[in-house]
Amino acid sequence: MPALAMSAATCSAIQAISDHPLRGFAVVYEQKVDWGDMDAFGHVNNVVYYDYAQRARIHYLEQVDMFNLQTYTVLAASSCQYKLPVTFPDTLWIGIRAKQIGNTSLTHEYVYYSTVQQAVVATAESVIVFFDESGTQKQPMTALQRQQLADLESQAQ
Repeated sequence: MPALAMSAATCSAIQAISDHPLRGFAVVYEQKVDWGDMDAFGHVNNVVYYDYAQRARIHYLEQVDMFNLQTYTVLAASSCQYKLPVTFPDTLWIGIRAKQIGNTSLTHEYVYYSTVQQAVVATAESVIVFFDESGTQKQPMTALQRQQLADLESQAQ
């Protein structure tokens, strides 16, 4: 399931359309739908959306240098609401943004947009919790991490 580089022109085009469902997202991850992502019913299997979300989340965290060997996170919760079935071939644009920045947690919201259907096909949410190196104690985000998140999110304004 290779990801594609979202061009600056595409991101600018999304932001220029006042009612585009991905407008207001500083990070949009482009995900190609592969044939093997479909299930016996001929549409993308529900668990594949969670894989797509993970890929988008990692991409988001890379933008703020929080996906590295010094930052420890655990996925605490995730949910997905399916709106329309997706089939091969398609490319999804997955908007991801911080919905809530807590002391030790970060809640993301996702919007999955089908470029073939020109519609939102799913929405999702996840919560990651920051831990210390041992993985046993929650770790507050640093002031720098909070600033990096704020800076990234302000790019969509």
